[in-house]
Amino acid sequence: MQNLNARQVTTTIPPLLRLAFRPLFLGGTLFSLIAMLWWTVFWLQPSAWQPYGGAIWWHGHEMLFGFGGAIVVGFLLTAVQAWTGVPGLRGGLLGVLAGSWLLGRLLLAFGAALPTGLPVAVDLSFLLFAAAAMAYPVVKVRQWRNLMFVPMLFALALLNGASHWGVLRGRPDLALQALHGAILLITLFIVVIGGRVIPFFTANATGCQRQPPRRWLEILSGGSVILLVVIAFAGFSRIPAALMVPLCAGAAVVNGWRFLRWGYQHCWGVPLLWSLHLAYAFIPLGLLALALHSAGLLPHVSTALHCFTVGAIGGMILAMISRVTLGHTGRPLRPPRAMTAAYILILASAVVRVLVPAVLPALSQWGIGLAGLLWLAAYGIYCYYYGPMLLAPRIDGGPG
Repeated sequence: MQNLNARQVTTTIPPLLRLAFRPLFLGGTLFSLIAMLWWTVFWLQPSAWQPYGGAIWWHGHEMLFGFGGAIVVGFLLTAVQAWTGVPGLRGGLLGVLAGSWLLGRLLLAFGAALPTGLPVAVDLSFLLFAAAAMAYPVVKVRQWRNLMFVPMLFALALLNGASHWGVLRGRPDLALQALHGAILLITLFIVVIGGRVIPFFTANATGCQRQPPRRWLEILSGGSVILLVVIAFAGFSRIPAALMVPLCAGAAVVNGWRFLRWGYQHCWGVPLLWSLHLAYAFIPLGLLALALHSAGLLPHVSTALHCFTVGAIGGMILAMISRVTLGHTGRPLRPPRAMTAAYILILASAVVRVLVPAVLPALSQWGIGLAGLLWLAAYGIYCYYYGPMLLAPRIDGGPG
């Protein structure tokens, strides 16, 4: 009877507003195409248009808080329904949440003439609203294990506010450090969620034996990244190399060891699995690159940061949303064949973005442009095939 009532309620709601993954996955991926297209064109042929915060800050902020924030919130507010059994945010309230996200993007892009407090307030409201929406079902059923995502969302909002503060106060160093902290915090989301789902998905799909997690390894993996979030916000350059190098190298080792226990060797025939594994592999690679930068062996910290942003975040988001969209629209977990190409394209984008500026600095401009085009192709494939799924009701007639 409960399922019947839920089905009757949701049929009166437009499909796009039936669960958070629908508007936020669609909006986030479409926005990433717009933002990345503009950035690629700007990089190859700079334009006179200057958004709030300037072009470089806007690119970093919007890919993290605009694109990344939408996907993280869409995933969490969808998953929390399955975790707690409490119906997820939908209908008008979901429309307000998605509307605050969209309005934030518009005001930051075109609201330069408005009072500065308005774009900032609207932009911050999205994550604060999302944290409250995440807290409600978790507290209602006292599922304290998942409560950690609420302070993580508040921390992401805090870093967003700090970055805005840096822009408004003429403190580019603070604005940049807050963005660096946000990169590591979104990476932490992947560390936590990836540790839950990747070994589970791998064991279920391949029949391999799932190794039980080792508590000390889980604590060290997450704890080392938490510490790096704080360090990134404080400023990487303020920490002596004698501390940064062993910390980053140790974080790379424990996160890499944890990853190697998830059965990656069994997943190569299943695109939905190897895409997850390869994207996660960019986390220990990024931590190793951060250690090499701290040791003076890599000149630019962006080499490490783009391991996280394009490889881990971009790759993991594409792999996860292509799976989540299928499952929550009632479809079998068999992505369109073109998605295999999309997974390869986003991983190629990460490799090009990381290696070309580091190895062939004279070709950095074209390397960054090519990486942008590869991103556009990868996420364009997702939007083409999955956009109609997000806009239509579940094919099995179920709610959500």
